[in-house]
This record gives sequence, C-alpha cells and structure tokens, in this order.
Amino acid sequence: MSAFIILFVLIALLVLRVPVAFALGSLGVFLLWYFPLPLNAVPQRLYGTMDSFELLAVPMFLLMSNVLLKGGVGKDLFAAVQSWVGHWPGGLGVATILSCGLFSAVSGSSVATAATIATVAIPEMTKRGYDRPFVLGMLAAGGTLGILIPPSIPLILYGIVTESSIPTLFLAGIGPGLFLASCFIIYGMIYARFSGTYQRLERASWAERRSATLMALPTVLLAGSIIGSIYLGIATPSESAGMGFVLALIITTAMGRMTFEKIREATYSSMKTTTMVFLIIAGAKVFSYAITLYQIPQNISLQLTANFSDPTFFILAVGLVLLLIGFFLESLSMLLIMVPVLFPSLSAMGIDPIWFGIFFVVLVETALITPPVGMNLFIIQGVGKATLGEVVKGAWPFAVMMLMTAALLWFWQDLTLYIPYHQ
Repeated sequence: MSAFIILFVLIALLVLRVPVAFALGSLGVFLLWYFPLPLNAVPQRLYGTMDSFELLAVPMFLLMSNVLLKGGVGKDLFAAVQSWVGHWPGGLGVATILSCGLFSAVSGSSVATAATIATVAIPEMTKRGYDRPFVLGMLAAGGTLGILIPPSIPLILYGIVTESSIPTLFLAGIGPGLFLASCFIIYGMIYARFSGTYQRLERASWAERRSATLMALPTVLLAGSIIGSIYLGIATPSESAGMGFVLALIITTAMGRMTFEKIREATYSSMKTTTMVFLIIAGAKVFSYAITLYQIPQNISLQLTANFSDPTFFILAVGLVLLLIGFFLESLSMLLIMVPVLFPSLSAMGIDPIWFGIFFVVLVETALITPPVGMNLFIIQGVGKATLGEVVKGAWPFAVMMLMTAALLWFWQDLTLYIPYHQ
C-alpha cells in the first residue's frame, strides 16, 4: 500500500473527527492485518509503549501543575513579578510573560501555563486599559513557553521516541525559550508605548516587593529544585516530577489553599489529560510500527535526501510541512506522527537531533496559537470569555515571532546547542 493512500486515509479519518488516538491505532491495526502479520503484535506494542519509566514524568508533571493551578500559585507569581516591573512601560505585559516563563519552569505544560496565568492577568490587564485582543494574544503565546522552557512534556516524549538525552534536550531549550520570551516582552513594551491606551502603574514600595516576593518564593524554589536535580544528575525527570508533585502539595497545603476537593479535581484533570496523551502515544506506536514494516519512513527519508541534498532546503521543507499539519493536529499528535518519519533523515543530512528537537517544538508552539485547532486559543477563549476571532487577532504577531525564531535557529544554531555542549 502506497504512502499516499495511507496518508489520504489518515487525513480522511481526522477530517471525519475520529479521535487522533483511534485514527492512528485503527489504521495501524488495519495495515498490520493487510500486510499480513499476526495481530498479537498489537498488544505487545501497546504494552511496550506503556512499560516505560521515562513516561512516568508525564502524569507527575501534569499532577504537579494542576495542584499548583488549584492552589492559586499563578496569582502569587504574577503579583511578585508585577511588583518589580509593573511600573515599566507595558509593565503588566512584561509581568505576564515573566510569570508564564516562571510557571513553565514548574509545569512543563502549555495548557496549564496559559490557564494559570490567564485567570490572573486577563482581568488585571483589561482593567488597566490594555487592548483586549492584545492581552488575549499575549497570554495564548506566553502559555506556549510551557513546552519549550524546561521541564517540557513534549521534549520528554521527543527524547523517548528518538532515544535522545532528555536532560540535554532540556538544556537546549533554555536559550530559545529565553530568547522567545524576550521577543514577547520587547513587542509588548513597544505595543504599549505606541497604543497609549494603558494606565501605567505606580512603582511598588520595597515593603510591597518584599511581601509579594516572599509569597512567590516557594514556587520559584520548587522550580529550581526540579531543574537542578535533573541537571546535576541527582534525579531522573520522572523522579524529579514525583518530588515536584509532593513539594507542590506541601507548599499549597502549608499556604492553606489546598483542600481534599481541590486535590480530587487536580487528580481528575490530570487523569483525563494523561489518558489522552497515553492513548495517542499507544495509537502512534502501533501506526509507526505498521508504516515501518511498509518501509514508508525509509522511503520518505530516501526521497527527502534525494530531492533535498542541501540541509537548508530540507529544513525549509520540514518547516512548511509542520506548519500545514499544525492547522489540523494538536502538538502531541504532530510530534508522535512526524518525528518517527523525519528522524531517519537527520543523520544523512548531518543535522543534530538535539537541535532538531528544539526546532520541532518551536514549530509545535506556533501550531498552538494558529486556528483552527490551536489548543491555547481555545484555552484563552474560555478563560477570557472571548470570541475566537479576538484571540486570533491578538495572537498572530506572536506567531510571526515564533516563525522568525525557528528560522533564526537554523542560522544561529548556538542559540540551541551552546548551553548543552559547552556547559
């Protein structure tokens, strides 16, 4: 069966709104049956997918971020950052992006970052006269930092799929993550300066700064302990995620903000997301096994290397394909479908797999704020009680900045590779 027919059937299933996990899994089972192969390979593959110690990091990070979300930690982070930079031109915008960056260093989740900071920042910024689409777009984009600044759930999955070092991927994400956050901050300050609609805040007193910083300090220390334990080799990502969940529970309980009902809600929310992620992984595993037997990744790799002998054109083609797919698939589906197909071509092109992982995630970030299925657009739409058009109107400049960052990564690869290889 040709790659074109398989791709056509997969797209048809997705257009018919078959859930991604079941579209991938059912098509993979059919291909195995058609090959023909004994279908007892399917449960073996499914079990092999779940039997991974590294994957324990996913539910643990999700559980930790949901505990922090229910514990109102986003309000503390935003208040602390605002006390230091709120009086700057566009200061609340700066505080929003910095808060997103700080929460990203704890949660590893784009959705959790966007939802947590948006609940605090949207009413505060709109009350101060900031243009509503700008506020919504900034929060949708700021949330995407949750899958680039370590720890990152998509980078964990990329490391598992490609057998790359997850701590090295985390280190590689620091430079692009800080660069992208800086771009968002600069744009926000320029926009506020020339729009002239916002109300500038008064400079906070040292007492206010000290009080706000002390409230946010436990969360900052939590982020430092998680990242530090991974980089120093004290704990694996899964172990540090488990430790982070316990510390998050202790912090929020000590603050008097955690109840049994909130723990139940956090656990239920994490369970739903974890089930979705694992089902997609399982379906993608069966599908990737089937298309490997059909030699499709190998053939695509040969075609790419034959038609794109120059790595620059290869990366450009990959970027265009990912942008197109991003209009229809959410981030994890993009990663789990495309990486097994594209990864075999990297060595022939002399492309560093760590660099490619970060490049891929930046493009996945872009997909999170592009319609029609940009997950962060819907999160912000729900939290801000806005129309999708309002969010898209504010988000498109940030999407352009992400694309420019993806292009810059190719011409300035040290932005990604300097920290992991020269630490």
